[in-house]
Amino acid sequence: MPKPIVALPADIREFEGTVWHATPNQYVKAALKVADVMTFIIPAFEEGNDTDAILDRVDGLLVSGSATNVHPSLYGREATEADGPFDIARDSTSLPLIRHAIERGIPMLAICRGLQELNVALGGTLASEIHDQPGMWDHRKPNVPERDHMYAIRQPVFVREGTCIARHLGLSGEVQINSLHRQAIAETAPRLTVEATAEDGTIEAVSVIDAKGFAVGVQWHPEYWAETDAPSRALFKAFGDAVRDYAATRGAGTRPAQLAAAAG
Repeated sequence: MPKPIVALPADIREFEGTVWHATPNQYVKAALKVADVMTFIIPAFEEGNDTDAILDRVDGLLVSGSATNVHPSLYGREATEADGPFDIARDSTSLPLIRHAIERGIPMLAICRGLQELNVALGGTLASEIHDQPGMWDHRKPNVPERDHMYAIRQPVFVREGTCIARHLGLSGEVQINSLHRQAIAETAPRLTVEATAEDGTIEAVSVIDAKGFAVGVQWHPEYWAETDAPSRALFKAFGDAVRDYAATRGAGTRPAQLAAAAG
């Protein structure tokens, strides 16, 4: 049986004067090696993507982290230079995919920037430079050259008992993670429930209330150690299981009408 496929919105990057639609290798590798699914990288356009046409052809949505931030205009704030860098094409691609995937019950895992996009897509807001706020930790990347040290599992979050995250990880209470960010959820979207927090109160995981399918966002980076860290692996495996369940329920007879017509 063919592996199910998940959509992964791209970032816009420029290398040597050429614009690329790109995504970090850790996400597609974790999807393949741990979730056991294939990824389609979705090009990022400010306009022109047909969201439902994309979702008609996939079995899940994986929304990755990125070096860019969601544009503040999307949650009612004026942008400053400190809020950047931005990727408007990524925003324009990811947010509609998130909303439509939730409404259609398509499994979704949102990571880092993806969690922030999920919050904004459903009406929440973000806070910038949270390390400058009283009582807050410095959640930014450590200033080290080696990426393994940069993404080291080094801090605790507290997973609430009885939540989706607790069920998928197979545990609650203190969990060690690798959260690297300078923005965070400020006002939680009405359709989200907080599932895990850092010691300073920073929201580190959410789920969509009354979602038809798997719909979870985490601020940390389970993709980086998905093959070796038990909680990271459990989260990706849970996502993969949800994707396979969704693919099975679609079946050949319930696929989009245009595909059924072509097959006939």
